Amino acid sequence: MWKIHTVLEADPDPRYNSHFAGYGLGWFLADVKGNLCVYHTGTLPGMLSKTLLIPDLNLGVVVLTNTADGGKGVYLSVIQTIIDSYLGLDDFGWINKYHEEFQNRRDGADSVTAKVWETVKSTMNEPITVKDYIGVYEDNWFGKIEVYLKDNQLWFRSYRSPKLTGRMYYYKANAFAIKWEYRDMNADAFAIFSLDEEGKAQSIRMKGISPNIDFSFDFQDLKLQRIENK
Repeated sequence: MWKIHTVLEADPDPRYNSHFAGYGLGWFLADVKGNLCVYHTGTLPGMLSKTLLIPDLNLGVVVLTNTADGGKGVYLSVIQTIIDSYLGLDDFGWINKYHEEFQNRRDGADSVTAKVWETVKSTMNEPITVKDYIGVYEDNWFGKIEVYLKDNQLWFRSYRSPKLTGRMYYYKANAFAIKWEYRDMNADAFAIFSLDEEGKAQSIRMKGISPNIDFSFDFQDLKLQRIENK
């Protein structure tokens, strides 16, 4: 018996007559034409994959690709086409549909990201008291990070995740945009500081800059509290 930990709002899909979507025991759960469907994706820089099982149809599909986010429509199209063939459905033109969807999403996200870096460029000469931000901060789950000075610029580095190291560019108010040195991940992020009555940073909240940032970058869940001054 499947134990569903999280029930998501289902998007009624007349093509598959779906009635629910959820997450249980590490798998996404849904129904496809009355058949239980379990699946999960895998993502690393330069690799996308998906495994899908429909036990009632004795169907299992695994697609492994050497691609990045822009190739997501490829492996999704392959899987959906195979499912449709087992269900006896007509050709839905998945390649064209995913191409259009991901093109629109990419263009929208690129526009948002471009505006952020345009704002950064326009505030390059804003006076900032960098010493008010320098220090070590800690999240109970993620551990320690450090905001430090390098070549007279603020930088961010994580003690546990060395690839999360990047320069911090002033954005606006108490927010900075971080551009990671490791460019294989589309995960540049905001660092938003909370200040005390003297204007000294006491905590940091974060969130991804791009609307298309992968869900596994849970920046928004971090609650970084200052524990040490530098």
